Amino acid sequence: MKICDQLLTVMDFDLRQSIHVFRSPAQTRLPLLWPAGAGVVSLAAFFVVLAALWPVPARAGLPDWQVDPTPYKAKVERRADGREIELNNGLVRRVIRLQPGAATVRLDNLVSGQALLRSVRAEAVVKLNGQEYRLGGLTGQPVHNFLKAEWLDTMKADTQAWHCVSVAEGKTVARFDWRPRQEWLSTKPAWPPAGVSLAFKYEPPAGCAASNVTIQVHYELYDGLPMMAKWLTIQNGSTVPVTVNAFIAERLAVVEPESIVDGSAANFQSAYRGLDVFSDYAFGGNMNLRADGPAVAWNVDPWYTSQIHYPRQTPCLLECAPPVGPEAVLAPGATFESFRVFELLQDTTERERRGLALRKAYRALAPWGQECPILMHVRDSKPEAVRLAVDQCAELGFEMVIMTFGSGADLENPQPENLEQIKELADYARGKGIVLGGYSLLASRSINADNDAINPKTGKPGNARFGNSPCLESRWGREYFDKLYRFFETTGCGVLEHDGSYPGDLCASTQHPGHRGLADSQWAQWQEITTFYQWCRARGIYLNVPDWYFLSGSSKCGMGYREENWSLPRDQQEIIERQNIFDGTWEKTPSMGWMFVPLVEYQGGGAAATIEPLREHLEHYETRLANLFGGGVMACYRGPRLYDAPETRAVVKRWVDFYRGHRAILDSDLLHLRRPDGNDWDGWMHVNAQLPERALAVFYNPLGQPIQRRIQLPMHYTGLTQKAGASIEGRTRRKLTINRGETAEITVDIPARGRTWVVITPP
Repeated sequence: MKICDQLLTVMDFDLRQSIHVFRSPAQTRLPLLWPAGAGVVSLAAFFVVLAALWPVPARAGLPDWQVDPTPYKAKVERRADGREIELNNGLVRRVIRLQPGAATVRLDNLVSGQALLRSVRAEAVVKLNGQEYRLGGLTGQPVHNFLKAEWLDTMKADTQAWHCVSVAEGKTVARFDWRPRQEWLSTKPAWPPAGVSLAFKYEPPAGCAASNVTIQVHYELYDGLPMMAKWLTIQNGSTVPVTVNAFIAERLAVVEPESIVDGSAANFQSAYRGLDVFSDYAFGGNMNLRADGPAVAWNVDPWYTSQIHYPRQTPCLLECAPPVGPEAVLAPGATFESFRVFELLQDTTERERRGLALRKAYRALAPWGQECPILMHVRDSKPEAVRLAVDQCAELGFEMVIMTFGSGADLENPQPENLEQIKELADYARGKGIVLGGYSLLASRSINADNDAINPKTGKPGNARFGNSPCLESRWGREYFDKLYRFFETTGCGVLEHDGSYPGDLCASTQHPGHRGLADSQWAQWQEITTFYQWCRARGIYLNVPDWYFLSGSSKCGMGYREENWSLPRDQQEIIERQNIFDGTWEKTPSMGWMFVPLVEYQGGGAAATIEPLREHLEHYETRLANLFGGGVMACYRGPRLYDAPETRAVVKRWVDFYRGHRAILDSDLLHLRRPDGNDWDGWMHVNAQLPERALAVFYNPLGQPIQRRIQLPMHYTGLTQKAGASIEGRTRRKLTINRGETAEITVDIPARGRTWVVITPP
């Protein structure tokens, strides 16, 4: 048969590699495992194995969206009978019933073929002037384990809920303005991400106390991503103020990810869920997506009485709401807007692919996070010290200088002489092609009892996320932000390192001008800081923020490090640095996390931990440069200078040129090959099927002797199928064969305590 001529031999069938193929999933290429001339019985057995392994439906002619997302365009479809409307981009679909009441009745992953919704709920819940209201929803579902289509025709509208009166279609709209710095971007990302939108307008039933209030529930679906957004707007059409006490922007009864009969609900594994949910209402000071997501909760479903878990504590009811408040007062004619919820449907439980999906989501929702300037931390803000740093950065190809913590730079000093001096330095740096900025500490300090956040349990300052912390809506807090606005408007600086960003502290004070009490304190402080960050974003000001504020405008947070580690002996720092990069890039792109290189002593460690004098520790300095630039990760090089001798300058320049010469691929997503452990090689591989350089792999050798290793390179995400070209350090050109497991084997020689790198291109 013709198809048999295309199949590979089954004699050396490698089940492990084949499973790798299936879970990818490579939808355009059937994993071919059958030899020409094999018997019918064996052929039948083959299809049994195939059916057991393949986790997604074969979809002829369509590529894996993670390799080529272009075919997957978002659209809105209305049913001919007018009873349903559907958001669909070929990857996911959300079906919303319009009659007899508005409600989501399907949420499907079209890649895996899985339905995620098991029960119908209200589209949102709001509490206005102390009264709770549901928006839409249906009643009468007989069981909540699953939802059958034929049940919908017998279900009734929730007579107590607000009803949908109109639906408007449109395109995606930018959440706020962004001025890209193209010199720091290797691509030209779209903003906003392309897609479609729906807005459902709800009005209250007759006799409702909030009769002149209207609420819109908004949805967006994006091109090329299995992701949608949802949020609320509330308009006060009355002549008196309305208080928005609380809201639930999203409530979904989602299928449970696993079957646990007894024991703690904490045993449920979030990695098994088919849905990753996050929000721009994000803070916490942990520099972690899941830890800094207070608005996203997986709760117990009281309606789900037929669940397997005996205590009925399965966390399978998604509810997205502020943990406190907002308790926002809405003046007559004004509109309140909630935070946004983003829902990413996952087609696998495999860690790398899930991480890649999340990284692609953040590339679309926060494209400023892909700006990746090469930066230095100058430790002294005196004009001569800043000019030296600027001059060296300009020579070597660095792009940014930050007057770091302890440098003496004072962004809160509004005196004209201070602002004028910094403006002169910023102008000098700009003339050299360098962006200048500075450091400011916010949350992890105390101002005084009148301006610090008041603990609701004690009625006194203290016991905040970082101990004592100022309230952003105190008089001091408002003056602080006024000073920052003035600083950037006056000096023309282009970067802020904002340490101790607002971590979500509550404040029970009733005397602060920016909030009335405890219930509105968190919402008001979050609005204050995100308004400032978005103002910066619209002016092209780069933001280093040690918190998960990406969706509100920040560019970078910590890749993951402990400051004391940079006081360890130099050889230990080398391994830990690569571990931090390896571990920190499962959910972050390389550009989203910073690292740290203390060129001078930092918090102790003495001579054994210190790089200065740079030329005396050149091998170590080069290892640090190769670790970071090889990972596409920018570090804060903290010290007075980047080089101290011609040989030092040459080493720094070589690695800067390496990064700038391969910037596009090094800024691309990173696959994890082998975690550093100090006992053998370690490495990673950047991949991007849309570039001429499809991959760049870097291999490190921590050992004291050279090694040779045969390494399997995962090729699925390069978009290459049968053959590839490989260039070792730009010199040795080879041809690689891509096997049925979508891997290619390469043999590399890695020098002692050194590294080597390989660029993968089409053959």
